[in-house]
Amino acid sequence: MKVLIVGSGGREHAIAASVAKSDKVDQIYCAPGNAGIGQIAECVPIGAMEFEKIADFAKEKAIDLVIVGMDDPLVGGLVDVLEKAGIRAFGPRKNAAILEGSKAFSKDLMKKYHIPTAGYEIFEEAEDALEYLHTQAKFPIVLKADGLALGKGVLICNTLQEAEDGVCAIMTERKFGSAGSRLVIEEFMTGREVSVLSFVDGKTIKIMSSAQDHKRAQDGDKGLNTGGMGTFSPSPFYTKEVDEFCQKYIYQATVDAMAAEGRPFKGVIFFGLMLTADGPRVLEYNARFGDPEAQVVLPRMKNDIIDVCEACIDGTLDQLDLQFEDNAAVCVVLASEGYPVKYEKGLPITGLEAFTDKEGYYCFHAGTKLDQDGRTMLTNGGRVLGVTAKGATLKEARANAYAATEWVDFANKYMRHDIGKAIDEA
Repeated sequence: MKVLIVGSGGREHAIAASVAKSDKVDQIYCAPGNAGIGQIAECVPIGAMEFEKIADFAKEKAIDLVIVGMDDPLVGGLVDVLEKAGIRAFGPRKNAAILEGSKAFSKDLMKKYHIPTAGYEIFEEAEDALEYLHTQAKFPIVLKADGLALGKGVLICNTLQEAEDGVCAIMTERKFGSAGSRLVIEEFMTGREVSVLSFVDGKTIKIMSSAQDHKRAQDGDKGLNTGGMGTFSPSPFYTKEVDEFCQKYIYQATVDAMAAEGRPFKGVIFFGLMLTADGPRVLEYNARFGDPEAQVVLPRMKNDIIDVCEACIDGTLDQLDLQFEDNAAVCVVLASEGYPVKYEKGLPITGLEAFTDKEGYYCFHAGTKLDQDGRTMLTNGGRVLGVTAKGATLKEARANAYAATEWVDFANKYMRHDIGKAIDEA
């Protein structure tokens, strides 16, 4: 088979690494890819939002399967364009990707179908949102830009002043662009956060291993929200009791709700959960693999990823036995100092060869490029590399991952030192 992956980050590198393990695949392309992906796939200079170019390339190369990794092209309808061109694609159609594309849609869906989530209100005008904050809000409170905002459109506000500033930033100043044309104001929930990824074929859902992301830039969950500074899998807080509750009230209920709305979902649903004192609640849905969650979940999956993708497309997921290794994985993101605000690019990276043929260790590229000579690897983003390691236990995987972060270096290398620290409290 020939497979095309759409995207350019660590998630897409993890997907490409899984695809490369399949006996069914002999050619991998990635649009646009990055320098690390380029070591296992042929990267093509087509942007993820250039739908017609992607479709034309897929036809020209007789691509058998397109895997769409990123949220923007899914929400924009790339799968619809590919299907119309007669190309098999893994990921939700536009009318189903709205599950991530609009927080207002997803909150209304949960309310309508009694899927447990936080209480909320939706606002189209900044004045109405401010009036609500002054008259009815309880603090702390959560503000969410309705649309896609690179994982950064959520503000937790402890005071009325912070909330007023947040409304101004999202709705008036449009800090997150058109994502802020509508605003969801949500009650603040407390508890452990857990990420659960799942494969869905429109009617059947199969849960992958649980994980937990670390969004804040600095140790101790301080600093600005990022795309994710590291993650671990499985989560010790995702117990059998939590799983049973979610299976009954959240997972299948979401798939059934989307089908009932005439929006059958095929692809990956990412459930962001909060384990509150009153039971699990849905924080958010994503319509694709998480980043960096994919970097700890996919290396532990026993199945051939091509078999799973095809079962989702064909509606035969119920016939597949989804299996994961009985171990753990931890990913530590190596970022550029100053991320997510201002940082330098184009700095040489050394030590990457240390990961070659190292069983249980992975270095997924998020923001890298080759120099003009095509010989030296350079930094090319805020998040540069995702260093992932497996272990028999979470503690062992964590120790392995942090040891492996020392193998690579670049001038403004920055990382959190407490990824997975919560496992000490489990």
